[in-house]
Amino acid sequence: MRLASTAVTVTSASITALLLLLSGCSSGLLGNAGPDYQRPTAEAAARWQTPLAHAGDPAQLRDWWQQFNDGALTALLDAAQDNSSSLAQASANIARARAEAITAGVANAPSLEAIASANRAALTFTGPLILRTQTQLGLQSSWEIDLFGALARQREARQASLDASVARWHEARVSLAAEVASAYVSLRHCQLQLQQASADSSSRRQSATLAESAERAGLQSSASLALARASAAEGNNNLQRQSLQCEIALKLLVSLSGMTEEALRTVLNSAASPSTPALPQPAQFTIASVPAEVLRQRPDLAAAERSMAAANASIGASEADRYPRLNLVGNITPTRLIMNSGPAVSVTTWSITSSLLAPLIDGGRRSANVEAARADHRAAESLWRARVRNAVREVEEALLQLQSTQARSEDTRLAAEGYRANFLATETRQRAGLASRIELEEARRLDINARSAVTALTHERVQAWVALYRAVGGGWSAP
Repeated sequence: MRLASTAVTVTSASITALLLLLSGCSSGLLGNAGPDYQRPTAEAAARWQTPLAHAGDPAQLRDWWQQFNDGALTALLDAAQDNSSSLAQASANIARARAEAITAGVANAPSLEAIASANRAALTFTGPLILRTQTQLGLQSSWEIDLFGALARQREARQASLDASVARWHEARVSLAAEVASAYVSLRHCQLQLQQASADSSSRRQSATLAESAERAGLQSSASLALARASAAEGNNNLQRQSLQCEIALKLLVSLSGMTEEALRTVLNSAASPSTPALPQPAQFTIASVPAEVLRQRPDLAAAERSMAAANASIGASEADRYPRLNLVGNITPTRLIMNSGPAVSVTTWSITSSLLAPLIDGGRRSANVEAARADHRAAESLWRARVRNAVREVEEALLQLQSTQARSEDTRLAAEGYRANFLATETRQRAGLASRIELEEARRLDINARSAVTALTHERVQAWVALYRAVGGGWSAP
């Protein structure tokens, strides 16, 4: 409802001074409506509940991938960063949030428009024809005075949303790097298992060939030959199944990296890659003893906290919408008038109008908007606290995995060495006729399982380090 409209005469100097003063204010002329934002405190434990992985020298997490010394992994990470749709979407969100922040930042500044017009008309007043030529070139300005901080709160919300978008971009980068590294480590693990399966299948085929020769010479029974052939078939079946798993792992890397399969195979087999499939051995790094220190590194928590700040500012913007709004409109219009062929007459008009608009009856719409904004803030705070708890859980789980692999490593190594020695001894005895084919095959399976356990444990340890890298935020820190 328009309450007042008055013409005010002021000097140009006073107008300029007033514009500079009020447009530079970071808050409303009469204060900011709504609650001021208070950064929440993470409800984290005073210490971790699992042992810390402190072996090795601390390293900068942002350079952590380099110490794998694996050119294929580096190439895959670079390709994934360039081709990721999630990163492209996060970058687009940053650009949109930045544009919205700029729009909100100038919302409390005056707008200025140029107006140009030309008019030619014929007039008669019961006499000769008069031709009138009129041209105008003027300026028009409008300005909303931020009385109760509505525009300031909107600006605060847009800036917080921009910060959250930047943090989500970093979160996408950390998650993508961890996902690519995890898939790459799994592929190398699969290739190692494929080598073991190939060697095992070859050994079983050789044993079957020898069994056939021995059976023809009457040195072994037909039952032993049948067992040898069954073992060879089983070994070939295991080899084919393992080969399929490696192909599936390769397809996953193609999807994650955005590379063609041919290019990916070239990278995996390049000189920059290990000469034989091998699991990378990442260096260990120090984890802060206080959980809250680690949580500050997580970009997803920073994004959630900034979203909560934006929701808090939206409460103030909705609250201020319930109060009066003051608008100023001004214009200056020089006019040039020519009648027939007479001399030109110049006239300049200008005015400044103020309008105060106050809501009277809206059916409770504005009050409902405030309640909705408060609900959004409660939801954002709940999400932030849930993510804090989840972050602590992820770090704890990664630390538990590292502790478990370390505790099992020595026993796994000793078991592998023992079963290998037993297989070699049984193989020697079997060739000398002192052990049966059944004994040899049992010893072979125990040896294969033990070596696979060593490889699986190494794979588990590397994956735990990758999970820990992701859990602590990948070295990203909020500005």
